[in-house]
Amino acid sequence: MMKSIAFLSMILFASNTFAQFTDTTVLDPVEVKATRASATAPFAKTNLGKSYIQRQNLGQDLPFLLNQTPSVVVHSDAGNGVGYTGIRIRGTDATRINVTLNGVPFNDAEGGGTFFVNLPDFSSSVQSIQVQRGVGTSTNGSSAFGANINLSTNEINKLAYAEVNNSYGSFNTWKNTLKAGTGLLGDHFTTDVRLSNITSDGFIDRANSDLKSFYFTTAYLASNTSLRLNIFSGKEKTYQAWYGVSEEDLKTNRRINYAGTEKPGSPYDNETDNYKQDHYQLIFNQNIGRHLVFSNTIFLVKGKGFYEQYKAGEDYAAYGLPDKIVGPQIITTTDVVRQLWLDNDYYGNVFSLQWKKEKTDLLLGGVVTNYNGKHFGEVIWASNGMNEPTHRWYDLNATKTDYSVYTKVEQRITNGLTAFTDLQYRNVQYDLNGFRNNPAIVSKNRYGFFNPKLGLTYVKNNFTAYASYSIANKEPNRDDFEAGLLQQPKPERLNDFEAGIENKSAKWNWAANLYYMQYRNQLVLTGMINDVGAYTRTNIPRSYRLGVEVQGGVAINRLLSASANIAISKNKIKNFTEYIDDYDNGGQKTNQYNESDIAFSPAVVSAFTITMLPVKQLSIDLIGKYVGKQYLDNTASNNRKLNGWYTQDAKAIYSFSNKAVKNVSIIFGVNNLFNKNYQPNGYTFSYYYNNALTTENFYLPMAGRTWIAGVQIKI
Repeated sequence: MMKSIAFLSMILFASNTFAQFTDTTVLDPVEVKATRASATAPFAKTNLGKSYIQRQNLGQDLPFLLNQTPSVVVHSDAGNGVGYTGIRIRGTDATRINVTLNGVPFNDAEGGGTFFVNLPDFSSSVQSIQVQRGVGTSTNGSSAFGANINLSTNEINKLAYAEVNNSYGSFNTWKNTLKAGTGLLGDHFTTDVRLSNITSDGFIDRANSDLKSFYFTTAYLASNTSLRLNIFSGKEKTYQAWYGVSEEDLKTNRRINYAGTEKPGSPYDNETDNYKQDHYQLIFNQNIGRHLVFSNTIFLVKGKGFYEQYKAGEDYAAYGLPDKIVGPQIITTTDVVRQLWLDNDYYGNVFSLQWKKEKTDLLLGGVVTNYNGKHFGEVIWASNGMNEPTHRWYDLNATKTDYSVYTKVEQRITNGLTAFTDLQYRNVQYDLNGFRNNPAIVSKNRYGFFNPKLGLTYVKNNFTAYASYSIANKEPNRDDFEAGLLQQPKPERLNDFEAGIENKSAKWNWAANLYYMQYRNQLVLTGMINDVGAYTRTNIPRSYRLGVEVQGGVAINRLLSASANIAISKNKIKNFTEYIDDYDNGGQKTNQYNESDIAFSPAVVSAFTITMLPVKQLSIDLIGKYVGKQYLDNTASNNRKLNGWYTQDAKAIYSFSNKAVKNVSIIFGVNNLFNKNYQPNGYTFSYYYNNALTTENFYLPMAGRTWIAGVQIKI
C-alpha cells in the first residue's frame, strides 16, 4: 500500500506523455467516429496520437505500446514483447476486450482473442488509438467486458514522404520498416505503403519469431466524397513458447522451453506456429448536405495456418490410422508429427449515418458479419510409418453470423450539460460442428442481446464531470461449448457504472474515474471437469470489480515534464466453489469460498513517465511500471500467485534535420533497467495424490535487462 500512496502522490507532479494520452484534437476519419467516444462522452478513455505511437514503436507488439495507459498489464510468451503477446485491462483478458481496425472487428470470431502477432508492425501504420475502459460506447463485433481498443490508419498524409526505420537489440532482435507516401496529388488522390520485417531469438529458449507484413492504402478524396481501399497482410512463424516454466525450473533456468521435447534427443526444431492473415477494406464516405454523413465499409479477412507438434507414443487408433504390422508383430503406437490447421474467412459490412446540428449529435450505425472456420488436423509423419504421405484425422467446421444496430444521441441540454444515450441490439447465430477431441458435440446457438448505455456530462471552464450506466451481454467462446450437451454455458452479462472528473490547463491536467462492474454468469475456470472430461470455464452467478483510476500530468518547465497514473481496485467472486481432482478416490473434491479474488486482477497497477530535455535535440524518458500481486486462479491462495513487480525503463532520443532529410532520430533504450526477475502470466492446477494436495504452478517469465537501438530517417 505504501507503494500505492507513493505513486498516487507522483500524480500531483506528473505530465508530458499524459498530454498525448488525452489529446482529442485529432480529426478522426468518419468511419472511426462511429465507434469512438467523443470528448464529451461519459466514459473513461485514453487517446494516443501518431507522435506518441512512433516514439514507442521499436519492434515490440502493439500491446506493449499501451503499457503506460491506466489499468493495463501486458505479457509475452517469448519474454521480450516480440511474437505472441497479451494484454489485460482492469483484469480482463483479450477475449473480453473489443478491438476494431478502422471500425472493422478484429477479435477472433470464435475464441474472442486478439492476436496482433498476425499483423506484425501494424503499429507503424496506425495514426491514432483510443482505449475506452469499461463497456464504453457501442462498437462493432463482440461486446467489451473490460475495454475497447479502436485503431485508425486512415488519416491523410498531405505531403509526400519516405521513411526508413531500423532497430536492433537484445536476443538478436531486428526490426526493419520501409514506408512511403505520395501525399495529396491534385487535391484528390493519395497512396501510402509499408513493408516490415521483424525477427528475434526471444528470451525463452528457441522462442524465435520471423514476422513479415505489408500495408497498402489508396484513396480518392473530394469535397463531399471519399473512397479508400486498404489492403494489409501479416505472416508469422513463431516457435511455441506457451507452456511456461515450472516453479522448480524457474529457480535455476528461467529460459527453459518444454516445447518440442517429446522428441528423443534434441528438441524438435519445427515445433512452430504458422499463420497468414490478409485484410481487405473498402471504405466509402459521403456528405449529404451540411449536416448528414454516410459511411459504409465492406471488408474481408482471410486467415490460414497451423501449429506443428512432435507427439511421442501416440496410438495409431487415436488418429484413425490402422496399426502397423511388421511380420508377426502388431505395432499400436508411434511417434508422430502433426499439424493442427485453421482456415477461415470473415467478411461483412459496417455502416453508419451521422447527423449533427447545433445541440444534437445523432448516429445510427451497425455491422453485419459472417464467419466460416474450417478446423482440421493432419499427421505428416510417423516414426513407425503409415500407409499414406499425410493423413487427415479430423475435419470440422464452424459458422457464425453476427449483426448489430445501434443509435447514439448526444444532446446538449444547457450550455454545460450534455445527455448521452446509446442503444444497441445484437443478434448472434453460432453453429459448431464438433471439436477435435469431441467430434460428436454439435451445438447450434442463438442469442439476442440488448445493450443500452446512458450518461450525463457537465463541462464548465476547465472542468469536465460525467457519469454513466451501461449494460453489456456476451456470448461464450468456442472452447466453452466443449463442455458437452448437458453443460452448455450461458451468456454473460455486465452492469457497468462509471463516474469521473477531469481538469485541464495549458501546463497541467488531472483526471479521476470511479467504476463498479457487476457481472452475472461470468465464465471462469473453477477446476470442474465437464461431462466429457475436460476443464472448461463455468458460469458463476455473481462477481464484481470496484476501482478508481487517477492520472495526471504537468509541464514543470521547458526542460522537465512528467505523467503518472494509478488504478486501485477490488475484484471479487461471491460464493466461489473450487473443484480439485482426487486421484486417490476418483472424482473431485470441492472447497467453498464466500468471497475470493478474481484471477489475474491486481489490486494496484500504476505507471509514470518523466521526460527531460537537457539540450534542444535530446530527450530522455524515465519510464516506470508497478503491478501488484495477482492470483493464478480464483482461490486467492498465496501458493498460486504472481508476485508484484516494479520495472524501470529508460530511453534517449536524439533528433536532427538538414537539407537532405526532414528528420533523423537516433534512439537507445534499456528495458528493465534494474534487471528484475518477474512473471506477468502463468497458470496452475492442483490434485490430490497419496492423500496429499499437490499444486503445480507454471510461469511465463519476462527477460531481465535488455536494450534496443534504432535509427528513424524521414525524407
